[in-house]
Amino acid sequence: MAQKKEDTTVATNRKAYHDHFIEETLEAGMALRGTEVKSLRLGLANLTDSYVLIRGNEAFLFNANISPYTHGNIANHEPLRTRKLLLHKAEIVKLTWKISQKGFTLIPLKLYFVRGKAKVLIGLAKGKKSFDKRDTIKEKESKREVERVMKDRHR
Repeated sequence: MAQKKEDTTVATNRKAYHDHFIEETLEAGMALRGTEVKSLRLGLANLTDSYVLIRGNEAFLFNANISPYTHGNIANHEPLRTRKLLLHKAEIVKLTWKISQKGFTLIPLKLYFVRGKAKVLIGLAKGKKSFDKRDTIKEKESKREVERVMKDRHR
């Protein structure tokens, strides 16, 4: 019996969770070149400051840094190249309608492989204000404190 292979995460955008409220997530494929796939398998990707835009009936990933493949030749890819995302037309229409509302944007949250295919997890996000960020930090610290006290109590 074949074992189930887990998804391999290449890069995560931790800053997105700090700066935005993530309302909804969606998985999309990516149109990549050969050297980009090889670089992703080595974990050479960075999603910080990247974003998704919808132009026409297509979605594109901007500012995602996939470092050049070290063993590549003259046909190596550009690191900050705009990459097309593979989504169904109905999903694109739904996302277009949602981001037309005030304050919403599309942000890549995670890059990973599923059954050999490179995927990106896109989040429909709304920006946090500075006081929202402080509230989130306070909640995390209080949760950590409670867990620490409970752990000490069980000893």
